[in-house]
Amino acid sequence: MNKSSKIFVAGHRGLVGSAIVRCLKNNGYNNLILKTHAELDLINQSDVSSFFEIEKPEYVFLAAAKVGGIYANDVYPADFIYENLMIESNVIKAAHDNKVKKLLFLGSSCIYPKFAEQPIKESELLSGELEPTNEAYAVAKIAGLEMCKFFKRQYGDNFISCMPTNLYGRNDNFDLNTSHVMPALIRKIHEAKVNNSEEVEVWGTGTPLREFLHVDDMADACVFLMNNYDGEQHVNIGTGEEISIKDLAKLIKKIVGYNGKIIFNTKMKDGTPRKVCDVSELKSIGWRYSINLEDGIRDVYQWYKENMN
Repeated sequence: MNKSSKIFVAGHRGLVGSAIVRCLKNNGYNNLILKTHAELDLINQSDVSSFFEIEKPEYVFLAAAKVGGIYANDVYPADFIYENLMIESNVIKAAHDNKVKKLLFLGSSCIYPKFAEQPIKESELLSGELEPTNEAYAVAKIAGLEMCKFFKRQYGDNFISCMPTNLYGRNDNFDLNTSHVMPALIRKIHEAKVNNSEEVEVWGTGTPLREFLHVDDMADACVFLMNNYDGEQHVNIGTGEEISIKDLAKLIKKIVGYNGKIIFNTKMKDGTPRKVCDVSELKSIGWRYSINLEDGIRDVYQWYKENMN
């Protein structure tokens, strides 16, 4: 990409998209196309086709998606599969029709099989059954990965894909019913401190192991891949390191400065028992994360206090 290249970031207000916009601007890219949902409904095929015909973007970061934690995925599966299928189908097809130079589609490591061999290599995709609590989302995102692969194979389109691990950062969703585990814990523990609560309830047993990547690192990796990778295989983006939900809660408790107890509601679902990505492919291309977990959580907690109270 040149600094003046016309770049469309789909989903620029979300956790992922906003980080990609920050990264692009910080690196001198000055010709970004940004549309709110009110300005462009990516679920509407006609609107997306017209947008691409008029704007003619050269590069596309497809970060728009309907996302949520275990609760949201479990309760609204029809919404998750429909909206995500429509978004990716409309954008990828319009990018092909309008000869976009390159498109990067973002998957998610939660779409790997529930019992994938750990650490998870890219080749594990579609090798086993999915985690039931997010099956609808996973099916849709897998379809997006496969679309990029097949448009590249049939038409020669330079459409690539990446598979970020669990992300956290500024502009995250802190709604306790629909958020992922990191923002949910930050909010719960912060509110417990403010309200002088004696204890905080965490869903599940606390034993699942998870990998967490600061969204600013993820955005840096996406821009790096856009400029340095053209392969058909999707690429994992992560740290290659893991922490239990129990230890994560303890770390957030320390950062927040909360002195009460953490209790675990074992009646709630745990999800996948372990999930950490093999990031050797990304390292071999020349990229590695830079923000450690404690520093990253401190950054997000400061942002939360300034913006979400």
